[in-house]
Amino acid sequence: MKPGTTASEAGLILCETCGLLVRPAHPNEPGYCPRCDAELEFRRHNSIQRTWALIISAAICYLPANILPIMIYNQLGRIEEDTIISGVILLYNTGSAALAAIVLIASVIIPMAKLIALAYLLITVQRGSIKKNRDRARLYRLLEFVGRWSMLDVFVATFIVALIQLQPLMAVMPGMGVLFFGAVVVLTMLAAETFDPRLIWDSSKGRWDDDE
Repeated sequence: MKPGTTASEAGLILCETCGLLVRPAHPNEPGYCPRCDAELEFRRHNSIQRTWALIISAAICYLPANILPIMIYNQLGRIEEDTIISGVILLYNTGSAALAAIVLIASVIIPMAKLIALAYLLITVQRGSIKKNRDRARLYRLLEFVGRWSMLDVFVATFIVALIQLQPLMAVMPGMGVLFFGAVVVLTMLAAETFDPRLIWDSSKGRWDDDE
């Protein structure tokens, strides 16, 4: 097998559940993995179309997630609302700069970066790019890793709501922003799952990528 040969060119298929390289049972019906019994797929069906649909939906939800209030305070009849950005500013002004930075990164920067990164991967795949294949594959693995931390600020907001509800003169309720932000997180996670990273290498057609 010459350097740069892909698994599909060698007549093999990767099990996405356990990572085993196996020879498919039939060219049209690859069968099941002999190690974990998961169903094998040469490529995920309609991967590009589904990922685009999820990305666009997440982008639509991203704006109200940052504009609408994420928490609503009711203290002695006085109602106040906090968005993600106003919460970050409040944390910074009260001396919690580190926590403000964490919330800003987890709530604003990471979701936007995921949308941009997924769009970049889709565009390069559709254009048949053969450059920086390794870097794009690493970018996809990074997106999968970061996805598990995307709900960090929602967990913090939920904890604060439960904590303050114990106070007799103050109540906190989650705002509509939480729903939209949760939708952004779920949609971007699904988009990362529906995108097939094997498409990155399909355009190479046996040409070795030297990361030029």
